[in-house]
Amino acid sequence: MQLGMVGLGRMGANMVRRLIKGGHSCVVYDRTPQQVQKLASEGAVGSNSLDEFVKKLEKPRAAWIMVPAGASTENTVKALAPLFEAGDVIIDGGNSHFKDDVRRAQMLRETGIYYVDVGTSGGVWGLERGYSLMIGGEPDVVRRLDPIFQTLAPGEGAAPTTPNRAKKTTADRGYVHCGPSGSGHFVKMVHNGIEYGLMQAYAEGFDILRNASSEALAPEHRYSLPLGEIAEVWRRGSVVASWLLDLTAIALNQDSQLEKYQGHVADSGEGRWTIQAAIEEAVPATVLSAALYTRFRSRQQHTFAEKILSAMRQQFGGHLEQPSGH
Repeated sequence: MQLGMVGLGRMGANMVRRLIKGGHSCVVYDRTPQQVQKLASEGAVGSNSLDEFVKKLEKPRAAWIMVPAGASTENTVKALAPLFEAGDVIIDGGNSHFKDDVRRAQMLRETGIYYVDVGTSGGVWGLERGYSLMIGGEPDVVRRLDPIFQTLAPGEGAAPTTPNRAKKTTADRGYVHCGPSGSGHFVKMVHNGIEYGLMQAYAEGFDILRNASSEALAPEHRYSLPLGEIAEVWRRGSVVASWLLDLTAIALNQDSQLEKYQGHVADSGEGRWTIQAAIEEAVPATVLSAALYTRFRSRQQHTFAEKILSAMRQQFGGHLEQPSGH
């Protein structure tokens, strides 16, 4: 199947590579010509402008937008829409707010253009591991794009089968149609809110382990603990094993004191939106709220816990923090 990709950053470029490897044809465009040239040398069809990009797509066209959420995505959708025709599909695979998806879908529906929102998780590891996809949009259009989702997703065997699961669906292969427009990004938003909480729990736990050597403790209660080895043993058979713990172990193995991290932890928006949704639904979200507020605090003062958070973000998403001392 042919797919157009707008935005060739860390995730967009690797998604193109995974699709090409899976036998699909990809037409690509990015504002940075070097990114286009690099992917073209790897088998993609390059474009020097959005107009050229659209002309190289076969009808009905399908274009996946993988640019930063907010103004960049909004501007790209508005730039593509006049170049597309009824029956074409615009896919937003970034981290847009779900209410923006609903608005865009309604706007495009008037011209007969379909809009699909895809919450995409996998970060810089997606090329190798595949991407977990949470999809919103009209059922017939989502089914049309199934070959793309199937190739991008991890596939069966990426996780053990849930015991006594009655039937297998696409969820067993790593992608799921969540519902109408906006639902894919709504699910991804909550996913990222949960991610904040999980990361915070690991960060605080390792901070407690590290400070077990504090001189404030009685000498007989002090421990100088091998944090990297602890992360490694927890990965094997413990109830707190997870991919985030795997990434923590990688970071600690590289630098047990995480000296290259300052501990200034950014948030990309989804955590805030999750809390806003909880407020609108009157759902208590104390852990997720605390995790978000800790990220705010990290920009004023830093602990080893925040260094752990920074390390995890760098490992799964390539989010670089300022080095210590800057």
